[in-house]
Amino acid sequence: MTTTTRPASERVDLTRFAWLSIAAAILTISLKAGAWVMTGSVGLLSDAAESVVNLVAAVVALIALRVAIRPATERFLYGRAKAEYFSAAVEGVMIFVAAAVILVSAVERFIHPRPIENVGWGLAISVVASLVNGGVALVLLRAGRTHRSITLRADGKHLMTDVVTSAGVLVGVALVVITGWDRLDPVVAFLVGVNIIVTGVGLISESVSGLLDKALPEEENEVITEILRRRTDGTVTFHGLQTREAGQERYMNVHVLVPDEWTVKQGHDYIEELETELMTALPSLRVLTHLEPISDPASYEDIPEAHVPIHGDDETALRPPQA
Repeated sequence: MTTTTRPASERVDLTRFAWLSIAAAILTISLKAGAWVMTGSVGLLSDAAESVVNLVAAVVALIALRVAIRPATERFLYGRAKAEYFSAAVEGVMIFVAAAVILVSAVERFIHPRPIENVGWGLAISVVASLVNGGVALVLLRAGRTHRSITLRADGKHLMTDVVTSAGVLVGVALVVITGWDRLDPVVAFLVGVNIIVTGVGLISESVSGLLDKALPEEENEVITEILRRRTDGTVTFHGLQTREAGQERYMNVHVLVPDEWTVKQGHDYIEELETELMTALPSLRVLTHLEPISDPASYEDIPEAHVPIHGDDETALRPPQA
């Protein structure tokens, strides 16, 4: 059994994006708090409260990214890449906290409506804050996809919900001015709070899936299986493919069945070439292989119950005929 991994020094340090998120949160808290003080709008208050949550979540993301990039140790032999999933789960929970603040504030203001003031300045300040959040959210989402970081994707989605929240609040405040009905402000705030709960559910679901070793996306599994099928030539075949992801890292393990007469060196050289091809196709892939003789019946008795089909649904279809 052999394994090939990427050195810790090659893992990408993404903490600069967390610092960007922290700076954006501090700026938007100041802007939105000022807008709330000027207008007295419960919608703008809830918007400012969510930005406080953004700041806490950004700090958690910074810690998670610092932990995730640390190299393996005698205690953590596989590194700490899964720390990113804890960060994303915290982001999801914090979104629920923000939603709760918004919903409670909206109900209280609906029962006890108050007129809002200085609408023009309040809306202008809120728009500036939303533009800041929107720009940073796009940067984080792009970096999260590029570097396969669930922490950055979660933080980006969180900031984007803040943009949606702000948009809803702006609409609510504008409608109050147009209609003169003060209760529209808390009604819109309540609807926005319900909407962002959906984002929180999605983040927590993605975090739990990662912690439970969810398989790689279908398109990445197809890249792997296409390489293995191409290398299946009657003398060498494969089965028992399993894949998973942890933060920036991808993992796979597969059984490699080779001719009985091959020497250890021949098997090792073949696997080295295979692993190089796989890691060229998927650069962050860690490959674990198990070498077996192709004609030994025992080689077909250890196929995992759950695996990614390589040659179709029946992985035993390539079992050689018994003498």
